[in-house]
Amino acid sequence: MHNKRIYLSLPKQSGSEQKYIKNAFETNWITSGGPNVEEFEHKLEKYFEEKSFVTALNSGTSAIHLALILLGVKAGDEVICQSMTFSASANPILYQGAVPVFVDSESDTWNICPQFLEIAIQDRIKRGKKPKAIITVHLYGNPYKVEEVHAVANKYDIPVIEDSAEALGSSFKGQKCGTFGSLGILSFNGNKIITTSSGGALISNSVAVKNRALFFATQAKDKAVHYQHSEIGYNYRMSNVCAGIGLGQMEILHKNIEARRETNAFYKELFRNIDEVTVFENLNQDFFSNCWLTTILVEAQNKKNSNRENLRMAFEDANIECRPLWKPMHLQPIFEKHPYYGENTAEELFDKGLCLPSGNLSLENKNRIKEVVLNFFV
Repeated sequence: MHNKRIYLSLPKQSGSEQKYIKNAFETNWITSGGPNVEEFEHKLEKYFEEKSFVTALNSGTSAIHLALILLGVKAGDEVICQSMTFSASANPILYQGAVPVFVDSESDTWNICPQFLEIAIQDRIKRGKKPKAIITVHLYGNPYKVEEVHAVANKYDIPVIEDSAEALGSSFKGQKCGTFGSLGILSFNGNKIITTSSGGALISNSVAVKNRALFFATQAKDKAVHYQHSEIGYNYRMSNVCAGIGLGQMEILHKNIEARRETNAFYKELFRNIDEVTVFENLNQDFFSNCWLTTILVEAQNKKNSNRENLRMAFEDANIECRPLWKPMHLQPIFEKHPYYGENTAEELFDKGLCLPSGNLSLENKNRIKEVVLNFFV
């Protein structure tokens, strides 16, 4: 295969990352925590504006786990989770020995359905198990129905863990995603809008919660001259080297969002006259997406033998990476025995949905993608 592979979502460097990494090595601060970590947290707090306190961690998964701990989720408790998401949204529920309760998506945003969310809460309460928390997700950077979902959560006094791993830079009615829930989650994995190579963050609304998160993230060491531990802790703190990468990446966050949205516009134009394909669009102007990944739905056409999987394979034959949408959690072997509330919206999205290369695409790469699409559908 002669063509260089086009990947789904590669990081873009600002050129400043090496400066911060070099400083970490020159000061010999190459462990967890440190000046880069503190500065990275400060820049994120400034980005999210007032009343946002950020704890930088080694992954978004760690952030979700700490959020559950901070909300007092224990073994046997139930936690509601959006079914259509990556498994990292749900796995920490099992870390705590708690029980995930999955809820279907709605077709407007592909995120957690407010109606089925309330049905799930009411039914769990009837069964004597009021959910301890709700994990919502801004799927592929697209905000969920914030007002409707939080109205349900507030009605039953259940805290929301807002999984914004894919949504840094997205907003609803001008307010940044990650700041709506009791706790917010970010990911800086290598495929995200910005990266720290691996890493994540927990967003809270008080310095006390931030400090409590930091306590658990650094092995829950009591105040003593010797190492003393009264609670279980974790090694979840972000490293000073990784935070240096993040500082360099923060310099191009806005440019990266613009580039992803421009790529999304390219796909909308490419598929504009192809009836079998629908490019996801936000519901209205209240919803602003960072367009982390551009996603489409492909309606199967027997005459043309066109469907999601055949299109994916056509891209693969051209050495272009595409992936199906997340397989819903209630269909996963590890979760299939847990409660699920909904119909089949998430399943239909999975059957028809495809994620397209969404990084900084060159003109050459766009032309290669365009060629595959035109050859497949025309």
